[in-house]
Amino acid sequence: MTKIKLCGLSRPCDIEAANALRPEYIGFVFAQKSKRYVEVNVAAQLKRMLLPDIRAVGVFVDAPCEEVADLLRQNIIDVAQLHGHEDEAYIRKLRTLAGRPIIKAFRVQSQQDMEAANACSADYVLLDSGAGTGTTFDWNIIKNMRRLYFLAGGLEIGNVKTAVNTLHPFAVDVSSGIETDGVKDKTKMAAFVAAVRKEERL
Repeated sequence: MTKIKLCGLSRPCDIEAANALRPEYIGFVFAQKSKRYVEVNVAAQLKRMLLPDIRAVGVFVDAPCEEVADLLRQNIIDVAQLHGHEDEAYIRKLRTLAGRPIIKAFRVQSQQDMEAANACSADYVLLDSGAGTGTTFDWNIIKNMRRLYFLAGGLEIGNVKTAVNTLHPFAVDVSSGIETDGVKDKTKMAAFVAAVRKEERL
């Protein structure tokens, strides 16, 4: 079954919509340069609203390891997603400090990128076209992935069915594809989740 991550949630109404739709994961963005950035205290409030069976993922870009571990230990997030230059030493340290699942993001442009993702020691990898570009990459590159991965980059209601049917990823990750005018749209959120769940039932 392909799991779903609705990323970049930042408002109580976003959490209410997610609770109704029951994705496996939601995402809070802690990268300050992102337009979807949320303050830690806001994320903590939103996490308290979130159903306990939905896991909150914190998205970071080159944040201090101790800072990420602290949010994990406080249960503000359940999973850390690393989008910067975090290396194997960083991943080992974070695992030692917090003992929670880690997702490492990779920008996929070549076969070498796929091999680097396959070799990563993180619990999961996320394959994307770039840092929040909202565009797809050449999915043919990753048809021989040997491990569980989150597929991201330009997913939306119109192409997620093809992604699920052709690639069978562990999870699909969407942000801009469920937005209208830069904010989460509960109608698009519902349609995206329905599209994925429909493919699972076929």
